[in-house]
Amino acid sequence: MNTFASGALIKLEITRTLRNKRFMFFSVIYPAALFLMISGSSSKTDMIPHTNLSMQLYYMVGMASFGALTAVLMGNSERIAKEREKGWVRQLRLTALPGHGYVISKIASMATVTLPAIVIVEVVAAVVKGVHLQAWQWAALTFAIWAGSMVFAALGVAIGYIASGDAVRPITMITYFALSILGGLWMPSTVFPQWLQNIAKWLPTYAYAGLGHAIEQGNAPHLRDISLLVVYLLVFAGGAAWLYRKDTLKA
Repeated sequence: MNTFASGALIKLEITRTLRNKRFMFFSVIYPAALFLMISGSSSKTDMIPHTNLSMQLYYMVGMASFGALTAVLMGNSERIAKEREKGWVRQLRLTALPGHGYVISKIASMATVTLPAIVIVEVVAAVVKGVHLQAWQWAALTFAIWAGSMVFAALGVAIGYIASGDAVRPITMITYFALSILGGLWMPSTVFPQWLQNIAKWLPTYAYAGLGHAIEQGNAPHLRDISLLVVYLLVFAGGAAWLYRKDTLKA
């Protein structure tokens, strides 16, 4: 019964997400458009300073990661906060749905948007800008960015439970842009002052982009990046679970 309830809610969440045209545009189409704008007229020989990556390769990972971040962070936080405010979460507690089923359904629905957002940026980079990678690199890159986005899905759930319906958007936007810019998704962190670079290296988005950049260079993701993301996932997921239980006790 619990499995059936969880499955039904996942299907509902996926349908609601796909019907939200504005959300689909900003999480799926917008990152690909940004990639074309930022990469501009750059060629395959235009390199990012202090790296072995061309501008096209660097920003392909940056914008694919940005699209995934948009889907899981913006989508989860605002929707959960509004559902709490409207009493939807309270109604779900009266059903056979377990608490973890609600959280899983949110992550699953966001995953349906995350993958298209990543793939579209990659297709645009390959077709329009002539980016070329080996087959295993495309597959590994797609999986790494998709899997890594679950860290931010957990963060989105946590923000959705910590913020009210009115406060959730500004809190999410500040978090969203701070992580994107300082983590090197919008611009190389090498252009920052050294003190800011030292901070950026500990952000989850820095490690997140690092997964893709390593694969683009034909290497396995660095252990430091993987370890940092795992730690953040445990912290965010643990915080989300604690906030969910706290919200349940208050209801």
